[in-house]
This record gives sequence, structure tokens and C-alpha cells, in this order.
Amino acid sequence: MAAGKEIRGKIKSVENTKKITKAMEMVAASKMRKAQDRMRAARPYAEKVRQIAGNLSKANPEYTHPFMETNDAKTAGFVVVTTDKGLCGGMNTNVLRALTNQLKDFQGRGVGAEAVAIGNKGLGFLNRIGAKVVSSAVGLGDTPHLDKLIGPVKVLLDAYTEGRINSVHVCYTRFINTMKQEAVIEQLLPLSAADLQEGNKGRDWDYVYEPDAATVIDELLLRYIEAQVYQAVAENMASEQSARMVAMKAATDNAGNVISELKLVYNKTRQAGITKELSEIVAGAAAV
Repeated sequence: MAAGKEIRGKIKSVENTKKITKAMEMVAASKMRKAQDRMRAARPYAEKVRQIAGNLSKANPEYTHPFMETNDAKTAGFVVVTTDKGLCGGMNTNVLRALTNQLKDFQGRGVGAEAVAIGNKGLGFLNRIGAKVVSSAVGLGDTPHLDKLIGPVKVLLDAYTEGRINSVHVCYTRFINTMKQEAVIEQLLPLSAADLQEGNKGRDWDYVYEPDAATVIDELLLRYIEAQVYQAVAENMASEQSARMVAMKAATDNAGNVISELKLVYNKTRQAGITKELSEIVAGAAAV
């Protein structure tokens, strides 16, 4: 019954794996609700900052913030948002594939790239392909903190202000629902008046500035970019927990199917062994 013993060992191993994937599924489900609430809570702030920034830019056409100016640099900047951990299906693969296609397109036009990696998976990928990583933020945990994101992203913002890069893009996974997440690449800089005024519905606002319009616009547009990056990280974390829950559920179901198949093979092997022994006993009795 050596074969039967081997099958029993496989069944035990798969059962242990099933327990792990089931536990991970339950943990991801509990974290998913908090991550989705955090993501939805950040959306109104990001939208309101965009509206106010659009109103200010429209009310002061004589002042142009550096973030709204274009330049002729031959380098683009990317903020690559991925997860620190794996076991979340093809989520990271999809966003990194979209980034690779974008980099190839820029390379074909003679435009280089600098990247900020947020998350271990993205950092490892960028290092493997030889991309220039100017800063990174890893180990963010389950809750994104803006103070950990400002420093790495500011490196690209300063480079854009100094004219060393011509655009800044953010790559992340947008949360649509529990079963669907979408890899997107959005342009952060340069800002256009149309992007900022989106959602204002033609309303005009007048403001009293303290200390002056330029200072207020400078600070507000910086907060706007920070809010967009934070929202991207929050969306990515909500997508991560959802994708991990779905992936672990699929792994648990597959483990159950494998266990059923192994038990069937084990029972057939055991039955064959019993039938063989009975045949030998009957043959022996008939010989006597």
C-alpha cells in the first residue's frame, strides 16, 4: 500500500494548504471593507480640491503655476503604485504590463523615463528591467499615510518644476467593484485648465485671497497633486484586498476539488488492493 500512503500524504498536504488559503481569504475579506471605506472617504476631498483649483485657475488667468506649464524635456516621470505582498491574482501583472507598454511607446518617440516606486512589487520590477528609480516607498502596511508618500513623489514634482521632465504619470489599479479592478495610467502633470475645471458645470466663483492669489494657488495645486497620489494608493489598496480575497477563494475551491480527486484515487487504489487480496485468498483456498 505504498501508493495509498503516498496519496494520503498528498491529501494531508493539500488540506493544510486549503486551511491557509481559507484563513487568508477571511483576513482579506475583513480588511477589504476598511480599505473600501477609506478609499470612498478620500474621493470627495480629491474632487473638491480639483473644483477649487479649477475655479482659482479660471479666476486668475494672469498667473500660471509651473504645474500648468509645458516644457521640451525628453524624460517622463512615472509614479508606479503596486502592492508590497503577492497572492492577489494578476493585479500587479496587469498594471506593470500597462506600464511596460507605455514605456515602449515613449522609448519609440525618444523619451526616457524616471520612476517612483510605491510598493515592493513595482520596485522589484523596475529594478529588473533597468529603469531609473529616483525614489521609493515600501512597507506602507494596510493604511496609507500621506507623510510617507509626499517625500518620494516630491522628487518628481521638483524635477518637473525645474524642467528636467516633461510630464508626470501615475500608474495604479482602480477599484471598480469587488470582482473587477482596472489598471490605469493617468497624467498628473502638466495640469490643464479643462482637467481642473471638470465638474464645475460652468459655475464661476470669486475669492478673497490671503496673503495673495499666487501663494494660495501654489499651495492648493500642490495639495491637489498629493490628494491624487493618495487617492491612487487608497484605490490600489482596496483593489489589493478584493483581488486577494477572490484569488484565495479560488485557491480554496481548487484545493477542495484536488482533495476530492485524490480521495477518489485513494479509494480506487485501496479497493483494488482489497480485491487483489481476496483473489489471492480464494485462489489459495481453491488450490488446497
